[in-house]
Amino acid sequence: MENYIYVLKPTRSTFLHDSTEAERGIVSEHFLYLQNLNNEKTVLLAGRTAQAEFGIVILHTENREQAEEIMNNDPAIKLKVMTAELYPFMIALS
Repeated sequence: MENYIYVLKPTRSTFLHDSTEAERGIVSEHFLYLQNLNNEKTVLLAGRTAQAEFGIVILHTENREQAEEIMNNDPAIKLKVMTAELYPFMIALS
């Protein structure tokens, strides 16, 4: 098993303050998606900065391909409310 982190950024800098109802719905789907993966122990940690400049998701997967699939199927990414970049990640302390 390997660990990966994906860093999410909203597609608009003012997203936190002026998101639409549709965008808020997508973010709710995003949260439920990550919550289900957390229950399966695939998402180790997920969160965002206080002003939502960026968020992170730490994954525990079989390989990079699985991590990419999870990231690309995240509703916030799929529906273009956020962008994401994936990196291999080594946990030093937990």
